[in-house]
Amino acid sequence: MKRSLQFVGLVCVLAALATLALAQEAQNGASSQATSGTLAAARNLRVKVDMGAVRVHGGSQSNITYVAQGHSYSSEPERRRGSFKINSYVRGDTAWIVAEWEGGRPRKFSGEFVIDIPRDTAMVKVETGSGAVEATGIAGRVEIESGGGKIHVDDIGSSVNVQTGGDAIDIGTVGGDLKLETGGGNISIGSVKGMINAETGGGNVVVLSGAMDAVVESGAGNVEIKRCGGKVKASTGGGSISLGDIAGPAQIETGGGSIRLMSAKGRVGANAGAGTIELYGVPSARVETGAGGITVKIINTGAERNDSIVETAAGDITVYIAADVAVNVRASVDLGNGHHITSDFPDIHIAAEGGPWAPRTLTAEGKLNGGGPMLKVRTTTGDICFRRAKQ
Repeated sequence: MKRSLQFVGLVCVLAALATLALAQEAQNGASSQATSGTLAAARNLRVKVDMGAVRVHGGSQSNITYVAQGHSYSSEPERRRGSFKINSYVRGDTAWIVAEWEGGRPRKFSGEFVIDIPRDTAMVKVETGSGAVEATGIAGRVEIESGGGKIHVDDIGSSVNVQTGGDAIDIGTVGGDLKLETGGGNISIGSVKGMINAETGGGNVVVLSGAMDAVVESGAGNVEIKRCGGKVKASTGGGSISLGDIAGPAQIETGGGSIRLMSAKGRVGANAGAGTIELYGVPSARVETGAGGITVKIINTGAERNDSIVETAAGDITVYIAADVAVNVRASVDLGNGHHITSDFPDIHIAAEGGPWAPRTLTAEGKLNGGGPMLKVRTTTGDICFRRAKQ
């Protein structure tokens, strides 16, 4: 093909959804319009629409085809004041499908663009002013921007970047890095081979599997990560956080919910404004809650050992320690009246100061397996228990 013919495909300026009427219901003023087109395959695809849902599906076809459908529920005079223009063309290595509304926009309108492309397309970028977006079966990377609408992405070979003004994001499998942002919807993530960065203004976040590091943030919802192959940073302004198996360190923070972690290979930091904290199977931890009980299980994971601090202003603390963990223990209950420090380890020595009618302080100190990093445990009012961890 000659260089002068780089513009592959026909430049179509179609008053499609305004001039091709397939059906009209006179009794309620509703009308439906549709148009379709074909473009030669290109390395990249760019889709820009003023409004409406966009669905891009990769498959075995050798070219790009699209179908646009629209439904208007406005009056006939109002529909005549504007029209939906679709331009489709290939420029260089990029195919473009651009849909713009010209004239007065109808108050009641819904549209959908269904686009089929070759699976091996290197990059797909979709922009819509408002509407749901779906992208599936694409070997390259995917970028999506929507002013407000649900997003569904699955079976993507490379990286994914999604932004929506305020609705849910659902992710299946992604072969590269994943970056998500929604103003206030739930986020669901299946399996990601790259790094995960997900943020929602006020919804829940669920991650089933991530092969590398993950950063997850919610303004007020719950966060759940079942498995992560790297380090994790998870935070929420007012929900609970639940983590499964983490292959690295973890930093966890909630303004007003509970924290639960099944295991982590690296050091764990966990902070709750008010709520219980449970960490099972960590090499070391820095744990603090404003009000709530704490349970920590310290084991050898092969990671570097560090000092641990476990504190709550009001609540009981239970620390399980594996038989092969070497540690120095120091514990205290500030207001010990009616509370106790108990231990399964004879090498931890417990003492009390003060009488039954005066403020009573409880302390405990000792070395396990010859001593090692410091383990400091403190509660203002509550019980402290040291237990042998079962293998």
